Amino acid sequence: MEKFTEYLIIKAYSKRSIESITKAVEYFLRWSEQENIHDITEVSHNDVMAYVKCCNAKGTGRKTVAHYIMHLKKYFEFLQEEGEVNDNPCSNIKIKGIKRKVLYEILTMQELESLYNSYSTEIKIEGVKYAPPQQINELSRKRNKMILGLLIWQGLRSEEITRLELQDLKLREGKIFIAGSKRTNERTLKLESHQIFDLLDYVNETRKQLLEHRQITTTKLFIGTGSSERFSNTMSYLNKQLHQINNKVKDLKQIRTSVITHWLKLYNLRKVQVMAGHRYVSSTESYKANNMEELKEDIKNYHPF
Repeated sequence: MEKFTEYLIIKAYSKRSIESITKAVEYFLRWSEQENIHDITEVSHNDVMAYVKCCNAKGTGRKTVAHYIMHLKKYFEFLQEEGEVNDNPCSNIKIKGIKRKVLYEILTMQELESLYNSYSTEIKIEGVKYAPPQQINELSRKRNKMILGLLIWQGLRSEEITRLELQDLKLREGKIFIAGSKRTNERTLKLESHQIFDLLDYVNETRKQLLEHRQITTTKLFIGTGSSERFSNTMSYLNKQLHQINNKVKDLKQIRTSVITHWLKLYNLRKVQVMAGHRYVSSTESYKANNMEELKEDIKNYHPF
């Protein structure tokens, strides 16, 4: 297992992924011992299928079993490279019955734009324009509105927004650069004209005031108001605020799904793949399922039969 762990490190898997992979392999090795399979190089396709049945009998979820097999496949790929086995017994094993993608209620562009327009950056308190906590809250709301714009018009992921650097803004060009990750490709997206002016105000005014409040120096584009460097609480709070405006909003992923689904109506598949930052075109194609659900709903509501 030590050599296998070194193999995973060389393949650039994260520490967390390596822990998941090795744990899944250890589960299988323990099962093999119980089944009197003492030589791992003798494991066959049927043995792996028997392991799958054993997991199912124990009530292990299908998605979890699928991950076990995916991780086990990596182990046998390692053994193949080591010359220990000729074939991978996990090849061609596919766990059926897994719900591959959550289908969201798609928000129309009118609903998305209404979210943006309805999101107020001002807090009105009778007799007082600003009190210290309210002033910080207004700065937070101004920052959040910039984030909301990037969710709606550029379809960014929450984690992509968290990683944005000040230098990623190309306001003179009217564009923003999105760095790639293990899950996504890098891309440069066009900003809407109103976003350019609003982001300019944010950088020159709001962001500077947030930095003064936090008494920190950072190159991050978006800054939290609390002492923690984690930005997840900010995104979670924004989600709650949006739900209050429109109770159809379930989470921020729904907004991205709605945006990509809308793009697929306007642009070809490859262009949407680039805009969304998908590494594989199959990821983009999966969003067509939301279009199908929309079509079924239209037929149900409006078809004369």
